[in-house]
Amino acid sequence: MTDPILQKIADELSVKTQQIEATVGLLDEGATVPFIARYRKEVTGGLDDNQLRTLNDRLAYLRELEERRAAILKSIDEQGKLSEQLAADINAADTKNRLEDLYLPYKPKRRTKGQIAIEAGLEPLANALLEDPSLNPEEQAGQFLNEEHKIATAKDALDGAKYILMERFSESADLLAKLRDYLTNNGQLSARVATGKESEGAKFADYFDHDEPLKGVPSHRALAMLRGRNEGILSLSITIPEAEDASSHPCEGMVASHWDIQNQGRAADAWLAEVVRWTWKIKLLTHLETDLVGQLREQAEAAAIDVFAHNLKDLLLAAPAGAKATVGLDPGLRTGVKVAVIDATGKVVDHGAIFPTPPQNKIRESAAILLALCKKHDVELIAIGNGTASRETDRFVGDMLKDNPELKARKVMVNEAGASIYSASEFAAKEFPDLDVTIRGAISIARRLQDPLAELVKIDPKSIGVGQYQHDVSQPQLAKSLDNVVEDCVNAVGVEVNTASAPLLARVSGLTQSLANNIVSFRDENGAFTNRNQLRKVPRFGDKTFEQAAGFLRIANGDNPLDKSAVHPESYSVVERIAGKNQRELTQVLGDSDFLRKLKPSEYTDEQFGVPTVTDIISELDKPGRDPRPEFKTASLQDGVEKISDLEPGMVLEGTVTNVTNFGAFVDIGVHQDGLVHISALSETFVKDPRDVVKAGDIVKVKVIDIDEARKRVGLSMRMSDEAGSKVSAGEARKAKGSQRQKRQVNKQQSQQPAMGSMGALLAQAMKKK
Repeated sequence: MTDPILQKIADELSVKTQQIEATVGLLDEGATVPFIARYRKEVTGGLDDNQLRTLNDRLAYLRELEERRAAILKSIDEQGKLSEQLAADINAADTKNRLEDLYLPYKPKRRTKGQIAIEAGLEPLANALLEDPSLNPEEQAGQFLNEEHKIATAKDALDGAKYILMERFSESADLLAKLRDYLTNNGQLSARVATGKESEGAKFADYFDHDEPLKGVPSHRALAMLRGRNEGILSLSITIPEAEDASSHPCEGMVASHWDIQNQGRAADAWLAEVVRWTWKIKLLTHLETDLVGQLREQAEAAAIDVFAHNLKDLLLAAPAGAKATVGLDPGLRTGVKVAVIDATGKVVDHGAIFPTPPQNKIRESAAILLALCKKHDVELIAIGNGTASRETDRFVGDMLKDNPELKARKVMVNEAGASIYSASEFAAKEFPDLDVTIRGAISIARRLQDPLAELVKIDPKSIGVGQYQHDVSQPQLAKSLDNVVEDCVNAVGVEVNTASAPLLARVSGLTQSLANNIVSFRDENGAFTNRNQLRKVPRFGDKTFEQAAGFLRIANGDNPLDKSAVHPESYSVVERIAGKNQRELTQVLGDSDFLRKLKPSEYTDEQFGVPTVTDIISELDKPGRDPRPEFKTASLQDGVEKISDLEPGMVLEGTVTNVTNFGAFVDIGVHQDGLVHISALSETFVKDPRDVVKAGDIVKVKVIDIDEARKRVGLSMRMSDEAGSKVSAGEARKAKGSQRQKRQVNKQQSQQPAMGSMGALLAQAMKKK
């Protein structure tokens, strides 16, 4: 019989159950997603890495759900309250929310007022009034006076009965589901400024009197409001627009209807209506608000993490400049510009400091030093960090190159986000124990130009600076997502085992940090690896590890030319079969596109390797070891534009996309403050997702639309037809609907909008430099 969890995942992914069963088997055996996606296509039926990641996440969620279901069934059964219907409902629950709603009446809790009232014998009173509202509450309550339980008056008895019914009403799973659904679809998230916090919370001014439909709140606004609440500036609530002027809340009517309570003028009807009102205001409203705002946070965090993951992937897979001698410059003012020279392999061959920037302005002396270093080490690239004094340094280097046309070097501005984190890291201290942290930063800048992936893996992904509200989201979930991205990127590119650092090796499928350290130590002691099989000699590098890792570890100039390719050693026999059947040497097969194009994969399959794997092998043989990353190119920053005050509306500039969010893209145009291209200004046509148009690292042409020098905000557009100062209504973009109050709020926001090709009041926080 098929496991229901696996059947559910198969249905969700629209694939066969056998594919899910086989894949889960591999995952449970310790296989990684990159390995399964690349080398086990026959087993999985060709599931790609995105499907595999989704499968892995859903598998974990559903297994947790099953564990919780079992614990709940056991708990209720031990209480002797597990009926057949309740067990059926619990077994049918398909979300954690539904499961917890069903468990709520049976969940062990501290003694409540309702429980105390039941112990005092007041449950018959509550039942009687609920079942027969024609009974007089005061007369009935008089029969339940009890000095032992301090029930001295009819009011005391009725209060106890009220607490009993309130708890009963608020613990109905079906009612909770109805109310949650109603609030989700009809409620609005309302933000208000806390009394006296207007000045302190000025950065949240857009949300001081803000309402919008709960189901339509985008992640960046949700996280901004939640941050405002956490800082004590804002209060958040879920409201129903039509309830503002109504005598009772619509949800009170839903509670009454669910328990068949009607106001027909009977003796107990008014008392029951009061019970319903208290149930909603005291029990249900707070519970559901907490629940729904929690769901909003989870959804917003998931969206923000997804944005971060996409940006990180684009950054890690950015085009490498390649194995070229490079000077890394870490710009500064008072402390000067730190200089590191690395050779084509990334080895540090020289370092120091120059002082071409204010206050010292030793331009001639600095130029002479940099010129000498470029000539001595045959430098081809000069990497300039984009931090403080970067444009001054860029101008200085440009002038030096212009005065010395014989140099073949070219300058490139490099995003230095995270370089300081690496500089002060334990790994950097081990790698360069005798160098100052600032020199280590210059080394990192140079190396990330040569190979962004190899250098950035040394830094905690969260420190690379391409996230959206990254400190407001679940840090374990963020770390897991980003680690998955790094793993996928590293294994998609492959790793040269003879030059890779331990942090890079640790990201290879099947390897741990300790195994990566062992590889480096073995390499240092025994020299370069000449074939993949030598990896088996590394301490703790067993057969299982070899299976998972070998295909992603490359040896450029080894004994076997296949060792530099993505062909797994386990399938070398397929390549030998191809060569043998066509009477060719292995070296004659590699790179012969005309020959390989004519091959029929089905002719070289066997019991282990089917058409998908053979097809991949033939493709790899065409360009063995091919780097999947794009060709290297850089933006040309405009001379004379170095700070916001140099910008003018209407300017057309070239820049580099540094960050893509749900509301637009940030672009580095060389003024120390990334400008924002709002989603509405990314294209002449409608854009649903900014990532459909741009990604981190793209070189784009933008027009300056709006400049707010005081707040360091720059509004850009990728639509050359836009005029400087044009406005795009963020309120229109949200298509706000609802009550007159909502409409007034939207109009108020529109009247406060700065020129939009840029930002919009609602994006106030987004413009802050990461």
